[in-house]
This record gives sequence, structure tokens and C-alpha cells, in this order.
Amino acid sequence: MWVNPIIAALSFGSVFAALGQILFKTGAVGRVSPLEFVNMWVAGGLVLYAIGTVLWVYALSKANLMLAYPFTVLTFVLVYIAAYFIFGERITATGITGVILILCGMLLIVRAS
Repeated sequence: MWVNPIIAALSFGSVFAALGQILFKTGAVGRVSPLEFVNMWVAGGLVLYAIGTVLWVYALSKANLMLAYPFTVLTFVLVYIAAYFIFGERITATGITGVILILCGMLLIVRAS
């Protein structure tokens, strides 16, 4: 099975950005003073976010912006799902509807490109 390297870079870029956000949240919970935010979780989040950024810039060097940009919404979807499983945050029917609409919108835009 052949995988388009640009689509892979965009997808993995979104995954790394989402993982970075999860680590940011983990490193921020319960912290109060600015120095407490300097910790391994936040540092790990920065590294993952940087990897996602490199993948994003690579994809931008090869793809039209109209194709690439819709992939940023994957980060919202992944973080929404992770917030439920990792942090025990509540998922609502309205939230699930939003996720479905986001994914449908992304699919429509990408297919049109």
C-alpha cells in the first residue's frame, strides 16, 4: 500500500502537535509559580511540538497551503479525545458532533484540493 509522504507528514505533524499539547497540560497541572512550569513534561511537549513543526514546514514545502492547512484541525480532534482518556475530561454529545463536523469539513476541503 502506497502512502503519500505529504499526507503522512501532515498527519504525523498533527499527532506530534497534539502529543505536545498533552505534555504541556501534564506539566502545567498544579503548578503555580513560573519556575514550576519549567519541567520535563513541558520540555518534552516543546520537543514534540518542534518535531510536528518540522513535519509541517516540510509538507508546506511540497503541498499547496489549501491542502495542508485543513490538517491542523486534526490536532483539535486528537486533543479532545486524549483529554477524555488521559485527563478524564467529560465528552459531550455536542462535542462529538463538533468533532464529526470538523472531520467532515476537513475531508471536504482536502478532497476539493
